[in-house]
Amino acid sequence: MQLKKAPTQLKVFNMLSDQKWHCREHEGKAIASGQYAGGGGIQGLQRGNKQRAGLVIETESKYCEFCGKKTKWDCWIGEIKSANSASNIPASLVQRILQVYSYTDAIEQRQREKHELVIDHRFPMERWGESESPHLTSMSETEIKKKFELLKKDTSGNHNLLKSRSCERCIRNGKRGTPFGIRFWYQGGEDWSSIAQRGAEAEEGCVGCGWYDFDVWRNTLNQKLVQSAQEE
Repeated sequence: MQLKKAPTQLKVFNMLSDQKWHCREHEGKAIASGQYAGGGGIQGLQRGNKQRAGLVIETESKYCEFCGKKTKWDCWIGEIKSANSASNIPASLVQRILQVYSYTDAIEQRQREKHELVIDHRFPMERWGESESPHLTSMSETEIKKKFELLKKDTSGNHNLLKSRSCERCIRNGKRGTPFGIRFWYQGGEDWSSIAQRGAEAEEGCVGCGWYDFDVWRNTLNQKLVQSAQEE
């Protein structure tokens, strides 16, 4: 395991290497605080990168006698899988993506400073099944809009984190996202419908979820509200 440059992941891996169940609350947070479950810990180990494969880590809710309540537990089952890491986006392409969207986040539709925006992949990394190919700086505007969206990350909230948590739940229980508790999908319904759980074919199962394309989700919902009002 090539983890020397990722000390937090190394600590998490060392704990999980016994292939036993470990509580996130009192064991995980003691090692890596809030980073334990994210890209710096569990998620990062699961995804892998271009230098190493990903780990097959199972997560369950179990009662913890130490914490005195039900908590999330993680266990590496000893298996590895193909990495599904993201490629770095060249600086010139970053600038073009920001310009294509006029520095405006998809959800609140506000123009923001560069440091308050996250370039988000519409298709969640957890479902890729393999590492991402290098990005071409010549990517067209159509290709940019198909692949990326801008989400906010400022002192008042992190929409990219909200999306990640929703996608993780969808992978665990097969129930698609409900942004801000709104139970609407512009294509399909609540249940994940794609035959493939990971890989390029799995992207079809994301279409219709607000987290996949918030603009289409919002516009379709507004159209339905107008139509419903006209029919009354």
